[in-house]
Amino acid sequence: MKKTTFTLLYLLIGCFVMTSCQSNSYITPPKFNAQRAFEYLEKQVAFGPRVPGSTASAECRDFFYTIFDSLEIPVDSQAFVFFDLYSQTNIPMVNVVASYVANPDFPTIVLMAHYDSRPRTDYPTDKSLLNKPIDGASDGASGVATLLELAHMFTQQAPSLNVDFVFVDGEDWGKSGDIQFYMLGSKEFARKGIRGKYKFGIVLDMIGDKDLTIYREQYSENSNKELNDIIFETAAKLQVDGFIDSVKYAISDDHLSLITAGIPSVDLIDFDYKYWHTEFDTPENCSAESLESVGRVVAEILYNKSLWQRTK
Repeated sequence: MKKTTFTLLYLLIGCFVMTSCQSNSYITPPKFNAQRAFEYLEKQVAFGPRVPGSTASAECRDFFYTIFDSLEIPVDSQAFVFFDLYSQTNIPMVNVVASYVANPDFPTIVLMAHYDSRPRTDYPTDKSLLNKPIDGASDGASGVATLLELAHMFTQQAPSLNVDFVFVDGEDWGKSGDIQFYMLGSKEFARKGIRGKYKFGIVLDMIGDKDLTIYREQYSENSNKELNDIIFETAAKLQVDGFIDSVKYAISDDHLSLITAGIPSVDLIDFDYKYWHTEFDTPENCSAESLESVGRVVAEILYNKSLWQRTK
């Protein structure tokens, strides 16, 4: 009787230890639904170019609110006005912030993507389209679509992190070379006193390319090399396509706003996308597999405490 009791006790202790280790170290991520993510990309494009202040932009935000409400993730917005020197008018812009809380005692990170699409076509094949807005399938919608699918995953299985999903407006407003008129939404977000609020940040931009090529980005490397190392190590471990473990570009993107605000951040971006700022940035030139590659890597890190704890 005593032997049986002790054996049962040891089994119970063993189960508790195994469960505790999994909850504290590694949690198996739910499957990334690539098809649903790609449908989210297509849905955004279907609204039309999400130029700040447009009806398409407002309808797209309503779509985000509906999804987060269905997932029971609290969602809020940051409305602001940008005075546009080009048109000499005020342009209303809105950031969308959804806050997933797994446990109030857990650290919080920020996952960011821009949802606006460019108000002008810089490199059109058809010259009549010059200065017409673009669809922004990869340049905008792809990062948002991937984050929306990650939100679904979190509601299926909680990670040991809290996450703010931030969809920023006005990232792509400026004319070529006018860098001060880019990243407007993330600059506004950074002005809201975020220093010390987030353990780290990850920005997803232009990750829908069928021929995905994501290199280490130089500002990311300078800001949070530990996280960059983890990302590319994880991509190699998972054997996903599209991650190339070398530095190629230094890119001005939304991560710079986070870095300036004191949040060590990394930008995952395919800057070799040949349809960048053209009329061909459409869903036909994007793929669900590319969204899945990025989504799986990010999820693997967020569900593995032993990985993300290595960051700054």
